[in-house]
Amino acid sequence: MINLQEMAAIAVRAAKEAGKFLLESSSQKQEVLLNKGRDIKLKIDQDAEDIIKDILSNESDHPILAEESADSEHIAETYWVVDPLDGTSNFYRGIPICCVSIGLVHDEDPVLGTIFDFLNDDLYLGYEGSTAIKNDETINVSNINSSQFGTLVTGIPAKTHYTDKEFQNMINDFQLWKKVRMIGSAAMASTYVASGKAECYKELGIYIWDVAAGAAIVRAAGGSIILDKLGDHKVNAIFSNGFIPSNEHK
Repeated sequence: MINLQEMAAIAVRAAKEAGKFLLESSSQKQEVLLNKGRDIKLKIDQDAEDIIKDILSNESDHPILAEESADSEHIAETYWVVDPLDGTSNFYRGIPICCVSIGLVHDEDPVLGTIFDFLNDDLYLGYEGSTAIKNDETINVSNINSSQFGTLVTGIPAKTHYTDKEFQNMINDFQLWKKVRMIGSAAMASTYVASGKAECYKELGIYIWDVAAGAAIVRAAGGSIILDKLGDHKVNAIFSNGFIPSNEHK
Protein backbone atom coordinates (compact mmCIF):
# COMPACT_ATOMS: atom_id res chain seq x y z
CA MET A 1 0.00 0.00 0.00
CA ILE A 2 1.23 3.50 -0.86
CA ASN A 3 1.79 5.85 2.08
CA LEU A 4 0.37 8.95 0.41
CA GLN A 5 1.10 11.18 3.39
CA GLU A 6 4.77 10.22 3.14
CA MET A 7 4.77 10.66 -0.64
CA ALA A 8 3.09 14.07 -0.22
CA ALA A 9 5.91 15.25 2.04
CA ILE A 10 8.48 14.16 -0.55
CA ALA A 11 6.60 15.86 -3.40
CA VAL A 12 6.23 19.08 -1.43
CA ARG A 13 9.94 19.11 -0.64
CA ALA A 14 10.84 18.59 -4.29
CA ALA A 15 8.39 21.25 -5.49
CA LYS A 16 9.69 23.81 -3.02
CA GLU A 17 13.33 23.17 -3.89
CA ALA A 18 12.65 23.52 -7.61
CA GLY A 19 10.47 26.56 -7.02
CA LYS A 20 13.18 28.23 -4.95
CA PHE A 21 15.65 27.68 -7.78
CA LEU A 22 13.22 29.03 -10.40
CA LEU A 23 12.41 32.09 -8.33
CA GLU A 24 16.07 32.90 -7.76
CA SER A 25 16.73 32.48 -11.50
CA SER A 26 13.66 34.37 -12.74
CA SER A 27 15.46 37.71 -13.17
CA GLN A 28 18.33 36.21 -15.15
CA LYS A 29 18.57 35.93 -18.92
CA GLN A 30 17.20 32.54 -19.92
CA GLU A 31 18.88 30.13 -22.31
CA VAL A 32 16.41 29.04 -24.99
CA LEU A 33 16.83 25.44 -26.13
CA LEU A 34 13.85 25.34 -28.49
CA ASN A 35 11.56 28.03 -29.88
CA LYS A 36 9.63 26.41 -32.69
CA GLY A 37 6.01 26.71 -33.71
CA ARG A 38 3.95 27.25 -30.57
CA ASP A 39 6.44 25.56 -28.25
CA ILE A 40 9.31 26.97 -26.21
CA LYS A 41 11.81 25.13 -24.03
CA LEU A 42 14.32 26.72 -21.69
CA LYS A 43 17.42 25.26 -20.10
CA ILE A 44 15.96 26.20 -16.75
CA ASP A 45 13.17 23.66 -17.35
CA GLN A 46 15.77 20.90 -17.46
CA ASP A 47 17.65 22.25 -14.46
CA ALA A 48 14.49 22.39 -12.35
CA GLU A 49 13.54 18.90 -13.48
CA ASP A 50 16.93 17.57 -12.38
CA ILE A 51 16.36 19.01 -8.90
CA ILE A 52 12.96 17.33 -8.65
CA LYS A 53 14.12 13.99 -10.02
CA ASP A 54 17.07 13.85 -7.62
CA ILE A 55 14.77 14.26 -4.61
CA LEU A 56 12.05 11.91 -5.85
CA SER A 57 14.48 9.16 -6.85
CA ASN A 58 16.50 9.42 -3.64
CA GLU A 59 13.48 9.39 -1.33
CA SER A 60 11.08 7.02 -3.08
CA ASP A 61 11.17 3.90 -5.24
CA HIS A 62 8.64 5.07 -7.82
CA PRO A 63 9.78 5.73 -11.42
CA ILE A 64 9.40 9.19 -12.92
CA LEU A 65 7.68 10.39 -16.08
CA ALA A 66 8.78 13.97 -16.66
CA GLU A 67 8.14 16.53 -19.38
CA GLU A 68 11.77 17.13 -20.29
CA SER A 69 12.69 13.43 -20.30
CA ALA A 70 9.50 11.57 -21.18
CA ASP A 71 10.18 7.85 -21.14
CA SER A 72 7.52 5.19 -20.61
CA GLU A 73 9.89 2.24 -20.74
CA HIS A 74 10.26 1.86 -16.98
CA ILE A 75 6.86 3.15 -15.88
CA ALA A 76 5.26 0.90 -13.27
CA GLU A 77 1.82 0.68 -11.67
CA THR A 78 2.71 3.68 -9.52
CA TYR A 79 4.83 6.52 -10.88
CA TRP A 80 5.58 10.20 -10.50
CA VAL A 81 4.52 12.68 -13.20
CA VAL A 82 6.55 15.89 -13.27
CA ASP A 83 6.26 19.23 -15.00
CA PRO A 84 9.15 21.27 -13.61
CA LEU A 85 7.86 24.56 -15.04
CA ASP A 86 4.28 24.67 -16.25
CA GLY A 87 3.78 27.96 -18.04
CA THR A 88 7.27 28.23 -19.53
CA SER A 89 6.24 30.90 -22.03
CA ASN A 90 4.69 32.98 -19.25
CA PHE A 91 7.87 32.64 -17.19
CA TYR A 92 10.03 33.62 -20.15
CA ARG A 93 7.94 36.70 -20.97
CA GLY A 94 7.56 37.82 -17.36
CA ILE A 95 3.86 36.94 -17.07
CA PRO A 96 3.47 35.84 -13.43
CA ILE A 97 1.38 32.69 -13.99
CA CYS A 98 3.54 29.56 -13.78
CA CYS A 99 4.35 26.81 -11.31
CA VAL A 100 6.03 23.54 -10.44
CA SER A 101 3.70 20.54 -10.81
CA ILE A 102 4.30 17.06 -9.33
CA GLY A 103 1.73 14.28 -9.38
CA LEU A 104 1.65 10.63 -8.36
CA VAL A 105 -0.30 8.20 -10.55
CA HIS A 106 -1.45 4.76 -9.39
CA ASP A 107 -3.16 2.32 -11.74
CA GLU A 108 -3.49 5.17 -14.31
CA ASP A 109 -5.33 7.37 -11.79
CA PRO A 110 -3.81 10.57 -10.29
CA VAL A 111 -3.87 9.97 -6.54
CA LEU A 112 -1.65 12.81 -5.32
CA GLY A 113 -0.73 16.25 -6.56
CA THR A 114 1.26 19.24 -5.41
CA ILE A 115 1.52 22.50 -7.31
CA PHE A 116 3.87 25.27 -6.19
CA ASP A 117 3.07 28.78 -7.41
CA PHE A 118 6.57 29.93 -6.52
CA LEU A 119 6.09 33.55 -7.62
CA ASN A 120 3.38 33.95 -4.96
CA ASP A 121 4.73 31.38 -2.48
CA ASP A 122 1.49 29.38 -2.65
CA LEU A 123 1.65 25.61 -2.24
CA TYR A 124 -1.37 23.51 -3.28
CA LEU A 125 -1.66 19.90 -2.16
CA GLY A 126 -4.26 17.17 -2.41
CA TYR A 127 -4.27 13.39 -2.32
CA GLU A 128 -6.67 10.50 -2.06
CA GLY A 129 -8.30 10.43 1.36
CA SER A 130 -7.33 14.01 2.20
CA THR A 131 -8.79 17.45 1.79
CA ALA A 132 -7.12 19.90 -0.60
CA ILE A 133 -5.08 22.71 0.90
CA LYS A 134 -3.47 25.95 -0.18
CA ASN A 135 -0.59 26.52 2.21
CA ASP A 136 -2.25 25.67 5.55
CA GLU A 137 -5.86 26.38 4.60
CA THR A 138 -8.45 23.96 3.23
CA ILE A 139 -9.78 24.81 -0.23
CA ASN A 140 -12.97 23.67 -1.92
CA VAL A 141 -14.58 23.92 -5.32
CA SER A 142 -17.39 26.44 -5.81
CA ASN A 143 -21.07 25.53 -5.63
CA ILE A 144 -22.13 27.40 -8.79
CA ASN A 145 -24.47 25.03 -10.63
CA SER A 146 -24.85 26.59 -14.08
CA SER A 147 -22.28 27.54 -16.70
CA GLN A 148 -24.17 30.78 -17.41
CA PHE A 149 -22.93 31.98 -14.01
CA GLY A 150 -19.58 30.25 -14.15
CA THR A 151 -16.03 30.70 -15.42
CA LEU A 152 -14.26 28.35 -17.80
CA VAL A 153 -10.45 28.25 -17.85
CA THR A 154 -9.05 26.70 -21.00
CA GLY A 155 -6.23 26.73 -23.52
CA ILE A 156 -5.46 26.09 -27.16
CA PRO A 157 -3.36 22.95 -27.74
CA ALA A 158 0.19 23.65 -28.90
CA LYS A 159 -0.08 22.45 -32.47
CA THR A 160 0.58 24.27 -35.73
CA HIS A 161 -2.77 23.92 -37.51
CA TYR A 162 -6.40 24.08 -36.42
CA THR A 163 -9.43 23.35 -38.55
CA ASP A 164 -12.36 25.75 -38.82
CA LYS A 165 -14.50 23.09 -37.14
CA GLU A 166 -12.17 22.97 -34.14
CA PHE A 167 -12.44 26.71 -33.68
CA GLN A 168 -16.20 26.66 -34.17
CA ASN A 169 -16.55 23.98 -31.50
CA MET A 170 -14.44 26.10 -29.18
CA ILE A 171 -16.59 29.18 -29.81
CA ASN A 172 -19.75 27.17 -29.21
CA ASP A 173 -18.29 26.02 -25.90
CA PHE A 174 -17.30 29.56 -24.89
CA GLN A 175 -20.84 30.82 -25.43
CA LEU A 176 -22.11 28.55 -22.65
CA TRP A 177 -20.10 30.38 -20.00
CA LYS A 178 -20.37 33.73 -18.28
CA LYS A 179 -16.58 34.21 -18.47
CA VAL A 180 -13.72 32.44 -20.27
CA ARG A 181 -10.05 32.71 -19.33
CA MET A 182 -6.84 31.49 -20.99
CA ILE A 183 -3.91 31.81 -18.61
CA GLY A 184 -1.14 29.70 -20.16
CA SER A 185 -0.74 27.16 -17.35
CA ALA A 186 -2.91 24.07 -17.09
CA ALA A 187 -1.69 23.34 -13.57
CA MET A 188 -2.57 26.83 -12.32
CA ALA A 189 -5.95 26.55 -14.05
CA SER A 190 -6.57 23.41 -12.01
CA THR A 191 -5.83 25.25 -8.76
CA TYR A 192 -8.40 27.89 -9.73
CA VAL A 193 -11.06 25.21 -10.02
CA ALA A 194 -9.94 23.54 -6.79
CA SER A 195 -10.06 26.82 -4.85
CA GLY A 196 -13.43 27.96 -6.24
CA LYS A 197 -12.12 30.75 -8.46
CA ALA A 198 -13.43 29.02 -11.61
CA GLU A 199 -15.93 26.25 -12.24
CA CYS A 200 -14.28 24.28 -15.04
CA TYR A 201 -10.92 23.69 -16.65
CA LYS A 202 -10.98 22.07 -20.07
CA GLU A 203 -8.24 21.35 -22.57
CA LEU A 204 -8.05 18.80 -25.36
CA GLY A 205 -4.84 17.08 -26.38
CA ILE A 206 -2.89 18.20 -23.30
CA TYR A 207 0.06 16.26 -21.93
CA ILE A 208 -0.52 14.22 -18.77
CA TRP A 209 2.32 15.97 -16.90
CA ASP A 210 0.46 19.26 -17.30
CA VAL A 211 -2.67 18.01 -15.54
CA ALA A 212 -1.96 14.97 -13.33
CA ALA A 213 -1.20 16.94 -10.16
CA GLY A 214 -4.11 19.30 -10.74
CA ALA A 215 -6.49 16.37 -11.22
CA ALA A 216 -5.66 14.99 -7.77
CA ILE A 217 -6.01 18.40 -6.15
CA VAL A 218 -9.36 19.15 -7.81
CA ARG A 219 -10.72 15.77 -6.71
CA ALA A 220 -9.50 16.33 -3.12
CA ALA A 221 -11.23 19.72 -3.19
CA GLY A 222 -14.56 18.04 -3.98
CA GLY A 223 -14.54 18.40 -7.77
CA SER A 224 -14.82 15.90 -10.58
CA ILE A 225 -12.22 14.99 -13.18
CA ILE A 226 -12.27 13.41 -16.64
CA LEU A 227 -9.02 12.27 -18.25
CA ASP A 228 -9.56 10.55 -21.60
CA LYS A 229 -6.32 9.03 -22.85
CA LEU A 230 -5.31 9.74 -26.45
CA GLY A 231 -1.88 8.08 -26.57
CA ASP A 232 1.63 9.59 -26.65
CA HIS A 233 1.09 10.86 -23.08
CA LYS A 234 -1.77 13.10 -24.22
CA VAL A 235 -5.27 13.34 -22.73
CA ASN A 236 -8.50 15.27 -23.05
CA ALA A 237 -8.92 16.87 -19.64
CA ILE A 238 -12.10 18.26 -18.07
CA PHE A 239 -12.05 19.26 -14.40
CA SER A 240 -15.15 20.81 -12.84
CA ASN A 241 -16.72 21.67 -9.52
CA GLY A 242 -19.11 18.78 -10.04
CA PHE A 243 -22.23 20.91 -9.69
CA ILE A 244 -22.57 21.94 -13.34
CA PRO A 245 -24.34 19.31 -15.50
CA SER A 246 -21.94 17.44 -17.79
CA ASN A 247 -23.77 18.58 -20.93
CA GLU A 248 -22.74 22.15 -20.08
CA HIS A 249 -19.01 21.44 -20.10
CA LYS A 250 -18.55 18.69 -22.64
